[in-house]
Amino acid sequence: MAKSPSSRAEEQFAATQKKAKQFVKEKEKAWQDLNDRVAKQKALRLAKEAADKEAADKAEAEKAAAAAAKAAAKKNKAAPAA
Repeated sequence: MAKSPSSRAEEQFAATQKKAKQFVKEKEKAWQDLNDRVAKQKALRLAKEAADKEAADKAEAEKAAAAAAKAAAKKNKAAPAA
């Protein structure tokens, strides 16, 4: 028994709708994957920047402490012995 033209059209329309929904799902998944990668990279970059800042602050503190110790040693050397 042959299908009527309207039922064939309905089947084609349903198949097209199914493909469109699948395409939208795949597109949304791709965007979500991209957003996840961007968020991960941002978190890694922020962590690296924080670690670099901490290391720079530590080096600066050590440099300041060394300069203070050197100045104190120079001051003690220059002071007359009583």
